[in-house]
Amino acid sequence: MDITSANSTSALIITGLFPVAQILQGYSTDDAFAADDVAPAQVMMGVDGKQSGGYVPYPVKLDYTFQADSPSLALFDALLAAQAATRSIFLMTNFISLPSVRAAYTFNKGILTSASPLPKAAKVLQPRKFSITFESMNWAPI
Repeated sequence: MDITSANSTSALIITGLFPVAQILQGYSTDDAFAADDVAPAQVMMGVDGKQSGGYVPYPVKLDYTFQADSPSLALFDALLAAQAATRSIFLMTNFISLPSVRAAYTFNKGILTSASPLPKAAKVLQPRKFSITFESMNWAPI
């Protein structure tokens, strides 16, 4: 089975700023995007050793890492500038397609929660990282 990420695509809508989906590109060499682990349940154990648990809603944090010359950085720089100018947040919707594993993901109601404002200057400029925390994520087969 082919597990390449080279044929993956990701598109981002920023409500009020970029209402048409923008294709993200220019990912970092070793990191393109990744979601943090989630905690979909809470578990408790009574003093008698009996375990109880239940589902709890959870946010999904998605990290993007882009090369210092990625054209997608203009989108994130515009978002940072717009949030600073308006002193408010812009909600995002994200779509990721992973054809090699026949999966598509839709992320809803995202908020930019972390941003690298400029690349680290080393021998060559280093990648920049951005984190978006989404209210929900849905999976679908493709």
